[in-house]
Amino acid sequence: MKKNRNNQWAPFLEPNSLRYQLLSRSLFILSGLLLLIGMIQYILMEQFLYRSKAESLLNLAVTLPYQVLEDTETLPKNDQYVSALLSLHTPDIKYAFIDNDANVTELFANPSEGYSPRFPESLYREILASGVCTFKYKILEGSTGTDYLVVLAPIRSPDQLQGIVQLSTPVGSMREVLFPQLIIFFSASALALLIGLLTYVPVLRRTLNPLSRIEVTVERINAGNLDERLPMDQGQMEIDQLSAVFNGMLERLETSFKTEQEAGERMRRFVADASHELRTPLTSIHGFLEVLLRGAAANPEHLQKALKSMHGETERLNKLVNDLLYLARMDREPAFLLLEGQLDAVVHSMESQLLVLAGDRSVHFRVEPNVTVAFDCDGMKQVILNLFQNAVQHTDPVNGEIELIVSKIANGIELTIRDNGAGIAPEHVSHVFDRFYRIESSRARKSGGAGLGLSITQSIVENHHGKIDVQSSLGTGTVFRVWLPNGLKEVQQTEVVG
Repeated sequence: MKKNRNNQWAPFLEPNSLRYQLLSRSLFILSGLLLLIGMIQYILMEQFLYRSKAESLLNLAVTLPYQVLEDTETLPKNDQYVSALLSLHTPDIKYAFIDNDANVTELFANPSEGYSPRFPESLYREILASGVCTFKYKILEGSTGTDYLVVLAPIRSPDQLQGIVQLSTPVGSMREVLFPQLIIFFSASALALLIGLLTYVPVLRRTLNPLSRIEVTVERINAGNLDERLPMDQGQMEIDQLSAVFNGMLERLETSFKTEQEAGERMRRFVADASHELRTPLTSIHGFLEVLLRGAAANPEHLQKALKSMHGETERLNKLVNDLLYLARMDREPAFLLLEGQLDAVVHSMESQLLVLAGDRSVHFRVEPNVTVAFDCDGMKQVILNLFQNAVQHTDPVNGEIELIVSKIANGIELTIRDNGAGIAPEHVSHVFDRFYRIESSRARKSGGAGLGLSITQSIVENHHGKIDVQSSLGTGTVFRVWLPNGLKEVQQTEVVG
């Protein structure tokens, strides 16, 4: 238990930790506020005591009879005057009288206790001239070094100003009242800081628990668990916002990582398939050359047969290399110039070529007139030719039926090529646009295909800002649909959104 308790306090004792900095700075601010409050309270209490004492002294000065002060020369001598002043005398107050010539006379002076503090003579004369004292009290140092609270009260007879009475009292007694209050306040402040420390630590620990959970989660993520996510809805808006942003970043990173893995896997598969496709015709050519070198070249029949076979393999090899270069060029920088034109006119111009490719198969064209769309003429011819040739390869040479449809739809145009071939199994449908993917490897190779035609078609359509999809079922045939957006305006909006 002691070890766990020490571990709980350890973050609060580490100067670089957030807990230590929050705790120390909070206590520092609280201490500063308490000190400021104490200073303000001390000053206000001091001023209150000084003002109260000054008012009582002024009230006492007002009670002095002006007749007693008419002839200050008789004050030390006349017992009647002395007895009148004795009734007003208190031991802690010093009395002095300032006549109209600014002469100061001490009343009840005791040399052992010192004399009353003195103001500059100019101040006395100023008050005598105006008959008004402009301040309530002053703190002056007496002859013995003691601080006194001093008040001045002009004394008037019915006819004239008689002079000024000065009353002084030591401030030590008032400060003695303030000092215990100051000690009590600082003691209470220290106790408040201690209580604040004991209560603030668990509150701070609980407040920072979401950060601790985030720290633990990030450690697991750093260990390689990219599926981990930061906890949400922890009751702290800023922490929840941070978690949401961080989780979004993690999702993008995970998606990018998976995409990179898939791209790497596709690249490895692409290299393997390309190597295999290139090796097959090269192996065939190499074999025929070996046969010719062994003497078959002397036989005209064998020579002609070998040359025809090698010619066919080189054509196939040349087509494969051209397709690979075409795909690479499209991946790097598609060179398409999209211009508005009539797609129906392009289809009609290709009808004779498509009929030759179809042979004895039945071909139906359903093309709406004036189908205007933004496209690259050569690129769309390639798309139509690839899809049509794919339909030809997978339909019966005699009973095969192929339908080519061009129609307008709400947000663009649709090019559809439908056949009644053997169809595609569901497990193969999602892969037909993958490079080098072939459902029947031997049949595709026999017809000269390398599994790149549909990949090229998809790349061309996507570079037209369109979409291509396939629907097929075994025994009923296959339908390829190509969608292109209306006009250049929609193409530009698609680019902006992308």
